[in-house]
Amino acid sequence: MAAATRCLASSPRLTALAASSRRPGWHPRRPAVHRCAAAVDGRKTTVQSKAGDALEVCRVVKGMWQVSGASWGLAQPAVAVDAMLRYADGGLTTFDMADICKEFQIISEKYSKTFFFPRGKIQIPSSLKPQTQLEALGPGAPYLFASVSVARARTNGSPMSSTAARAVPPAAAAPPPLPRRLRPARCTAGAAAAETATAGPTRVATVSNRGDSLAICRVLNGMWQTSGGWGRIDRDAAVDAMLAYADAGLSTFDMADHYGPAEDLYGMFINRVRRERPPEFLEEIKGLTKWVPPPVKMTRSYVEDNINRSRKRMDVAALDMLQFHWWEYSNPGYLDALKHITDLKEEGKIKTVALTNFDTDRLQIILENGIPVVSNQVQHSIVDMRPQQRMAELCQLTGVKLITYGTVMGGLLSEKFLDTNVSIPFAGPPLNTPSLQKYKRMVDAWGGWSLFQTLLETLKKVSLKHGVSIATVAVRYILNQTSVAGSMVGVRLGLSEHIKDTNVIFSLELDEEDMNSITEASKKGRNLMDIIGDCGDEYRA
Repeated sequence: MAAATRCLASSPRLTALAASSRRPGWHPRRPAVHRCAAAVDGRKTTVQSKAGDALEVCRVVKGMWQVSGASWGLAQPAVAVDAMLRYADGGLTTFDMADICKEFQIISEKYSKTFFFPRGKIQIPSSLKPQTQLEALGPGAPYLFASVSVARARTNGSPMSSTAARAVPPAAAAPPPLPRRLRPARCTAGAAAAETATAGPTRVATVSNRGDSLAICRVLNGMWQTSGGWGRIDRDAAVDAMLAYADAGLSTFDMADHYGPAEDLYGMFINRVRRERPPEFLEEIKGLTKWVPPPVKMTRSYVEDNINRSRKRMDVAALDMLQFHWWEYSNPGYLDALKHITDLKEEGKIKTVALTNFDTDRLQIILENGIPVVSNQVQHSIVDMRPQQRMAELCQLTGVKLITYGTVMGGLLSEKFLDTNVSIPFAGPPLNTPSLQKYKRMVDAWGGWSLFQTLLETLKKVSLKHGVSIATVAVRYILNQTSVAGSMVGVRLGLSEHIKDTNVIFSLELDEEDMNSITEASKKGRNLMDIIGDCGDEYRA
């Protein structure tokens, strides 16, 4: 480390370009560069905004996407830092990363660097903010950033200038009451059936609207983990694992067009099922995918081409469920897209239309425009109870169901993180996956690690009472919530499995004492509706 310190101290100024992963893999609103003030043939250039913010960068930027995992393998911190020092010694002093690239953030914290964020309301990783700033502003507060520069030396105990960050406090006013313009009869065709299916520790729920219906396993196999950052995926081992989950009755798989090879793996898996399992087994298998387009003009041909691409990758004539995401509410193109999607459903290319990460107001607008939405997939856990506020009220009124993700918070809601302290880098269990890092930020916004330990202790008492794991209790608690049809549990296909624990969820019955104790522990934290906003607002400015 001493050698590293000397080397960095003698190196040219290091620059780090950081991006928020609120929008994984793509961000539609990069800050515009209005002027480039450097010689064309020079090593460095300066980018500058109209507001006067400027940053000098090396014209060859070292990209750090490769430390996120996937086909690049897992990065070894010591080896990676040595390589970064060699690049810096060679004059390549600018590094580009996202908030999942935590090694550079931790190791270079003491040295001169500059972070650049897209404009918008984002959750800044705690390692990017001095503790004094956290204490003054409160964890989880939204920020509006142009450029944030960390000075070479600490001044008055804080390396961040007072003018570098412009905090935008969250609105103090309570959300407005939900308008009741929708009649309950609009979407209640399958509501009674769905409520019956989700009552008690049953395995299957039916989501439906206007005659469209789909029976899903109430615990869904989430395939975000195939997108990278969790380790290298072996194709054949992954498909074998999918068959094992399906054979155990865990027959619903959730994926997206941008989850790496997820849709392709499902296509291989479904062909194995067709060849190796009876027809009645095939009927139980459900593949739910998402479409996450950029906010461009939603023409019929553009929508259809993308839907056909997913159908081809998944090797199905009709998608069981298409869950639609939209980045910018100010762009009303989402209604055009959903109308085209509904037309494709009528043509037999999609069985059910659903949403993901839409807020209550937009869900209401969509329903009022006649879109037969059966479900909305949202983040929902014991820490994040936002869906049980305005969203659940609208769902009860219309019959739309919730499918939840983040229910075990990437594994934070488990025995592994009980009695631990992750505030010291590399001391506690590593937060070495994108999901762990994402949900650790939710813990910070909710109340911090110490309060989270109190919640884990409560869950441990309940789990010991029933002889199950903390994660099992966490999922069962959310499945018991209003309008929840199913909850996601991520699967690391071919790397690890939790089939036995997952199946225990269906037989676990939490009594009133259990539910009340967990609810009380959850309410000790902040209401994330006040900090982040409604469902899905964490993905939008």
